[in-house]
Amino acid sequence: MMRLPPFRFRAPRTIEDAVAWLAESPTDTMLLAGGTDLIPNMKRRQQTPATVIALRGIDALKTTRNGRGFTIGAGVTLTQIVRDDRLRAACPGLWQAAAQVATPHLRNMGTLGGNLCLDTRCTYYDQSLEWRKAIDFCMKKDGRTCWVATSSPRCLAVSSTDTAPMLLALGARVRLVSTRGERNLDVGDLYQNDGMRYLTRQADELLTDIAVPDQTGWRSAYWKLRRRGSFDFPVASAAVAVRMDAGRVAEARLALGAVASRPLLSVRAREILAGQPLSDDTIAAAADAAYDIAKPMDNTDFELVWRKKMVKALVTAALREVRGDDVRELRLKIARQTLTGPGS
Repeated sequence: MMRLPPFRFRAPRTIEDAVAWLAESPTDTMLLAGGTDLIPNMKRRQQTPATVIALRGIDALKTTRNGRGFTIGAGVTLTQIVRDDRLRAACPGLWQAAAQVATPHLRNMGTLGGNLCLDTRCTYYDQSLEWRKAIDFCMKKDGRTCWVATSSPRCLAVSSTDTAPMLLALGARVRLVSTRGERNLDVGDLYQNDGMRYLTRQADELLTDIAVPDQTGWRSAYWKLRRRGSFDFPVASAAVAVRMDAGRVAEARLALGAVASRPLLSVRAREILAGQPLSDDTIAAAADAAYDIAKPMDNTDFELVWRKKMVKALVTAALREVRGDDVRELRLKIARQTLTGPGS
């Protein structure tokens, strides 16, 4: 049995108390939301904070407000997102992303903020302490070498969050709060392509909420590749959001997940789609552009060459879905689920 290391547990009731306690010793304090990622990591000694600040008692993090768009508290659970009919109707892609995270039990505990801040993953890192010790520790924890690419100067652990690529495609922003004040960032600016320092969130900052802009006129979809139809992390994913006008693409955003240490936004795909009808040729060209930026490494399930090829299939399927095609059979084949947006 793997046991937790000793730590100090603190349970604030307000955001102000949480950030004040976090500021006392930010470098050896970690935040606990649902705990579905942090607790297993602590048992494996991947993370050994001296203090854990639990956020579950902060009601201000658990609300969803809608007006022109949505403001979703970082403590809102993934289950709450899946059950929110307003969100499902306005942002079907976000609903699909949340619905495909892990299992119902884990979605009951896991939060949107926790999924956005999900630790990067790697075959050589997500192992027990004894396993990692036996091969010599990797760069991400206690070692000096990235075992994925031994000559790499940086860690290549992969970003495996489902909601981040979709929120990136939706043009969402996040709010970070500390005793120094607050920062509002585009979701894309929350990440950097480094498996160890994958977040730009500072150690004394708390992610409090996510603002999704008005999605009127937008269509969105999220497609995910994994070995099993539930529980597994993505090994490649595609998130698309498209706004049509008179049968042509007025605006589009296309993001990829699990093919780098951060979610990737394809600028070239956006340029290809802009002003064009969603024809098969246009979709194929956008899928090719997404394929070009995908850089999967040999550090998770399936062979990296096949994962990269599957990026085209995922992007194509997502764009066909926002076009209005009936892709239920294809989704069952690829994603092993029958997720559809409202009205499908």
